[in-house]
Amino acid sequence: MAPRDYGQFSGITRAMELVGERWALLIVRDLLVGPRRYGELAAGLPRIPSNILAARLKELQAAGVLRRAPRSRIIVYELTPYGRELEPVVLALGAWGFKAMGDPRGEQVITPESMTMDLRSAFRPEVAARLPATAYGARLGAAELRIRVDGPALDVTRDDGPVDLAFATGLGIHRLLSGELAPERAIATGVVEVVRGPRDLLGRFADTFHVAA
Repeated sequence: MAPRDYGQFSGITRAMELVGERWALLIVRDLLVGPRRYGELAAGLPRIPSNILAARLKELQAAGVLRRAPRSRIIVYELTPYGRELEPVVLALGAWGFKAMGDPRGEQVITPESMTMDLRSAFRPEVAARLPATAYGARLGAAELRIRVDGPALDVTRDDGPVDLAFATGLGIHRLLSGELAPERAIATGVVEVVRGPRDLLGRFADTFHVAA
């Protein structure tokens, strides 16, 4: 496919030419979580056709947004420093898009990468800085994440380390992040299931992660 050309000499126009094709920013979003093999990218974007994924990777590599890197006899894709400059843009788009999400459709899913970036968008470091360090274990549909907050620092991983509160939820997590559901109401209605740990820590989680809907 020929590169898109809008015929305008503008920074926003050029940005759209580089990352405005369908799926391109979602690839960037997933690579902001960390380097990924081709198969991992395909698994994280279950609806992307293989030929489109291959084309987007080639285009983003040519644009200097990502690169192929050898890791222990395998090839991974990772963002370049230029590509990583898109992080605040992607996080801001996530917060902006949150306002228009509406109710989930039945076929929609949460992936570990999508939830990681949604949590980064919702993270309020100024609030977290006033709270004790806390680790959360969240099972979000098929995504299992360990969310560690220590002052204004956030670390979201997929390991099984110790946590202060473990909970399970699904697409309804966004109702908690928006403030539509108070933590106790989320538990009472089954939107969130506390697996172990003090249930009042869900209130701390909701204070730390919030996006206005």
